[in-house]
Amino acid sequence: MVKKDQEHDRHLDETFNNRWFQRFFVTLFLGGQVLLRIVQGKIDRRKIMEHLVTVGLDSLRSVLLIAFFGGMIFTFQSARELVRFGAVEAVGGPFAVAFCGELAPLLTGGVVAGQVGSAFAAEIGEMQVTEQIDALYMLRTNPVDYLVVPRVIACCIMLPILTIFAVAVGILGGLFVAVNFYNLEPSVFLESVRTFLAPWDLVTVAIKSFIFGLIIALVGCGWGLTTVGGGKGVGQAATAAVVTSWVLIFMADLCLSLLMSQELGIPRN
Repeated sequence: MVKKDQEHDRHLDETFNNRWFQRFFVTLFLGGQVLLRIVQGKIDRRKIMEHLVTVGLDSLRSVLLIAFFGGMIFTFQSARELVRFGAVEAVGGPFAVAFCGELAPLLTGGVVAGQVGSAFAAEIGEMQVTEQIDALYMLRTNPVDYLVVPRVIACCIMLPILTIFAVAVGILGGLFVAVNFYNLEPSVFLESVRTFLAPWDLVTVAIKSFIFGLIIALVGCGWGLTTVGGGKGVGQAATAAVVTSWVLIFMADLCLSLLMSQELGIPRN
């Protein structure tokens, strides 16, 4: 009996590993369906409001805490190096470019992927293995309209908002370190940040966060809808959804950074 269970688990693991590309293409197709539903106006506003709370308020505390300590750590490490060159007053510049422009969206996306994306995959995956998705079809309810579209819209709306909050709180964390550890005047640090952080940078942060939210929601829902193998499959789907979201977020961030640097006329070499 034990050997039979082990063989069954091994078969599930092999099936799970071999289905990654299948799930990925299903998720791409799901994204097209979501876009079509939005264009057709098939939007459940009540469900969107529910998921806005899930994505936004439930993730806000974690995002702010990580952003605050992340801003402190980045400022501490940057200032420690700048002290050697007598340029600690300029610490706000690299902080604005690196933390606000890159780390804040990535950290926020990572938090939401771990907390919300995994929840999406687990919730929908449980519905899939318990045949609740089939019940929706029996009730003539399209699962994409009912389950996927509200989650995608909520993530795309809330990720930019959460990221802007993360940028603001990260600046406060950096300011705290600059003032209390390196005796900088608050105005010096903030002026350095303002000099290097242009309004266009905030626009790029919002665009990146929008794309990250789309990735997190689609991967979470896509991996959930393709779940097999009972409770173990649900756990594997949730874990894989987080890892896949992280990989795709970093890939998207690289592509967007290259694209936006070309739009600004920044040479590659």
